[in-house]
Amino acid sequence: MFRRVFFALVAVAILLMASLVWSGALPAWTWIVMLPVVALGAFDAAQRRHSLLRNYPVVGHLRYALERIRPEIRQYFGESDLDGRPFDRETRSLVYQRAKGDLQSVPFGTKRNLSVAGAEWVPHSMAPRVRLDEEPRVVVGSEDCTRPYAASRLNIAPMSYGALSATAIEALNRGALLDGFAHNTGEGGVSAHHLRPGGDLIWQVGTGYFGCRDASGRFDPSRFADVAAHEQIRMIELKLSQGAKPGYGGILPASKVTQEIAEMRGVLLGVRVVSPPAHGTFQDPLGMLDFVARLRDLAGGKPVGVKLCVGRPRDVFAICKAMVASGVVPDYVVVDGAEGGTGAAPFEFVNHVGSPLEDGLWLVHSALTGLGLRPRVKLFASGRITMGFDVFRALALGADGCFAGRAMMLALGCIQALRCNSNDCPVGVATQNPKLWRALDPVDKGHRVARYHRDTIAAFLDLVAAAGLSNPDDIGPEHVVRRGPDGTVRSLDGYRPPVAPGSLVDGDVPTRWAAEWQRARADAF
Repeated sequence: MFRRVFFALVAVAILLMASLVWSGALPAWTWIVMLPVVALGAFDAAQRRHSLLRNYPVVGHLRYALERIRPEIRQYFGESDLDGRPFDRETRSLVYQRAKGDLQSVPFGTKRNLSVAGAEWVPHSMAPRVRLDEEPRVVVGSEDCTRPYAASRLNIAPMSYGALSATAIEALNRGALLDGFAHNTGEGGVSAHHLRPGGDLIWQVGTGYFGCRDASGRFDPSRFADVAAHEQIRMIELKLSQGAKPGYGGILPASKVTQEIAEMRGVLLGVRVVSPPAHGTFQDPLGMLDFVARLRDLAGGKPVGVKLCVGRPRDVFAICKAMVASGVVPDYVVVDGAEGGTGAAPFEFVNHVGSPLEDGLWLVHSALTGLGLRPRVKLFASGRITMGFDVFRALALGADGCFAGRAMMLALGCIQALRCNSNDCPVGVATQNPKLWRALDPVDKGHRVARYHRDTIAAFLDLVAAAGLSNPDDIGPEHVVRRGPDGTVRSLDGYRPPVAPGSLVDGDVPTRWAAEWQRARADAF
């Protein structure tokens, strides 16, 4: 739209200027000013590397100019108005540089103050190893799974088609194909845009059962089996809750419900979609695990996992007790931190509901370990995973791998305009407006996603080698240290006391969990 208006105004300006020059009201050199602007606008509209400039020729350059002088703005006007962003400038710059293949080294020493409380680092070895040439994969699949999947340590977090545009979804999947990692569909279902590039998919099934529901909105096993049989779908994920709005359900604004999305989800065109806060196919932990086993059978033995943001510890204990009682375990669990989430959500839920990633991840890892279930269940972390150190830290806290959402959006070209829920994303990432999303080139952005993943995994493996470890599986809580409020430096296991394997089976329950452990029941949340 802006491009049409821009070139219409340019055409009017050229005609007006020509008449004024012809009449002698303006000097002939005026063309010297006008023609470069027209040429720049034409170039911006034709190029495919910057979707912002394709949508907003000429004026889009103001954004890049302001970004360059941002440090000076902060120096003279303070940081409060500029730093209330999902990621700080340094983090965003890192993702952009990796995605674009730019120089990634940092000049003039560290940018972090490691003497303040909360500072963390990897204690390196005096005998570092040589970095691994290939990333060791995480094999997901318990003994009940007949088609295990070897996953990357870093994958694309769930972001639905609907929340993101068709070209953004296609670019993400293209990136997953190019560098060999998995793309989580989000709860919106599997679309043609997910399938077209050919990358590995994790199909997330949420409380709305989009893509596998009947006319009444209930789970339809035959529709599920038909979709799950697709070769690109490598794993199934049952979503219980998410970090952005745990206990609330997904939201898709009415302006984003196009004809294609309405048909794919089985909802009404142009009507706001709010997923139920809880599943209708089960009401308790035993029922949930029965549904997990049912999904695994319907999917032909593909791995089935669950995703949750941790709330009450007793609910986690209840699920784990149900695993012991039934003998059924999910192939993997994804713990989503309350600081994560890319979707629209009410203010109160974004800021005041759900456990942060560290607390939730450590609780789930400890509960599975204490009941002797941890070797059977792979564990993934999600929530502000951006750089190699974030992956390393998540593994130190007990994870096997990670999912990244916002960082993948940045790799696509997201500029954090914070218009995700308004359908007018200026770079075409989070919009269903074809006048905006067509500016995003899925081929170019797919390469950026792949480069970001490749270089982040390389940085992670560099940290593994620097710590003197031969494999990421050897990372433990002792390999990350943190400065406490009193200035004391301790490793993470000094803040998070480990639970011995099988100790909960023997009745050795830590005092801090005793009350919640007693309340937890396998047959009730």
